[in-house]
Amino acid sequence: MPAKILVSTENMPYADWLEYRKLGIGGSDASVVCGINRYKSPVELWLDKTNQIPAQEAGEAAYWGTQLEPFVRAEFTKRTGIEVIHKTELLQSEEYSFMLANLDGECEVPDYGACVFEAKTASAYKAGEWEDTIPDEYMCQIQHYMAVTGCAGAYIAVLIGGNTFRWKFVERDEELISMLIELESAFWNHVQDCTPPPLDGSDASAKFLSQRFPSSTPQSHITLPDTAAALLSEYDEACAQLEIVTEKKQKAENLLKEMMGDNEVGTAGGRVVTWKSVSQERLDSKTLKAEHPVLYKKYANKSSYRRFTIKAAS
Repeated sequence: MPAKILVSTENMPYADWLEYRKLGIGGSDASVVCGINRYKSPVELWLDKTNQIPAQEAGEAAYWGTQLEPFVRAEFTKRTGIEVIHKTELLQSEEYSFMLANLDGECEVPDYGACVFEAKTASAYKAGEWEDTIPDEYMCQIQHYMAVTGCAGAYIAVLIGGNTFRWKFVERDEELISMLIELESAFWNHVQDCTPPPLDGSDASAKFLSQRFPSSTPQSHITLPDTAAALLSEYDEACAQLEIVTEKKQKAENLLKEMMGDNEVGTAGGRVVTWKSVSQERLDSKTLKAEHPVLYKKYANKSSYRRFTIKAAS
């Protein structure tokens, strides 16, 4: 599956790069489409691709990942003797135009030819995820890149916690690539049709529904479909589990507070626990309304929202 150069990314402003990414599905989007990304949901990605949410600035982790990318490339070459060519272009699949690839580099591997190179950084807390394999989201990313470029293999190198360096070679997986193409094609149809993908339990889904249906029609009533009964059971079960988990969490918090006593900071197992005194001032709106009703009315903001409740039918 050969690829063409969509645009050069050399010296491209970050804002422009984000706009080009909206023209298709990139490697870091692949795990989101598959529903296995820990930080973004398919609905949030859809909102981004359809220009319904503002562009996000790169976070600290992403920023330092970009800054350390040249070092990871150089260290990989130093340790393996394999030269990596830095790539500064956004590639587009000839066969599936919605599939894009922004490679960190390319290297030659005997018996495999030109291969993808991907540089990563990870915190020390995620070291276990790199012990014998690579995280699923990164596997999706490099297989997506191989789908776009037609490469038969990929090297992924990672700097963990600033002091541990690892790398791994991954062969092209035709079965996984076929699945990616199928899922990404279906997702891109949602983007083109401006219809949301199946909703999930993410905040993005909740926000989408609030914006799509901001107010209710007074006294309106419908009979929900038969599938609603199963969802109600799921809701009840989740509420019961949440109550148990919330109590368990509160118990652990209470016991930790008892251990800390008057102390503000405590440490255990490489973690830092704080229980600080915090002072804050709050407006007593009830008193203000009673003693200065005109002033209260002048500055009061009226807002509305839809309250969701479930109760037994009368």
